[in-house]
Amino acid sequence: MTSLSARLKATIRDVPDFPKPGVVFKDITPVLHDPALFADVTAALAAPWKGKGITHVLAIESRGFLFGAPVAQHLGAALVPVRKPGKLPSAHLTERYTLEYGEDAVEVHTDAIDARSLVLIVDDVLATGGTASATRRLAHRLGAGVAGVGVVIDLSFLPWRAALSGVHVETLVSF
Repeated sequence: MTSLSARLKATIRDVPDFPKPGVVFKDITPVLHDPALFADVTAALAAPWKGKGITHVLAIESRGFLFGAPVAQHLGAALVPVRKPGKLPSAHLTERYTLEYGEDAVEVHTDAIDARSLVLIVDDVLATGGTASATRRLAHRLGAGVAGVGVVIDLSFLPWRAALSGVHVETLVSF
């Protein structure tokens, strides 16, 4: 039986020079095209967090939405979209961060989580850790506890560990 990590490595494709020259983008869309693999991935993302009291899954735009929604269902938790600036229609907080090829920001509705919330942050890839770290700061600003971060891919050659020092991180495959 082939491990989930091996199946993911065989399925995820490299796209060179995207979104800019020198970057090798890890494309997860082939995973989405395989219903059995996609189901296995979302179940595996949720598994370490079952029984941990997760109340909310913070899914990071945009590919994090694809994995965060089914993980939230697996955990019986609320789904909170963490969006790029200008996408949320109600009162929100903004947090800026640096990523491997520039700067950006994420936002969350101010009424999405509070001090009674224990959140899991979900995304597709960990590179510099900037997006996940900014999302963690947003959760803390709203008083929520952060159980950890769950992602499909970690780019082990990039410095995400420094950005998420002290945070419980679960990944399914490393490149």
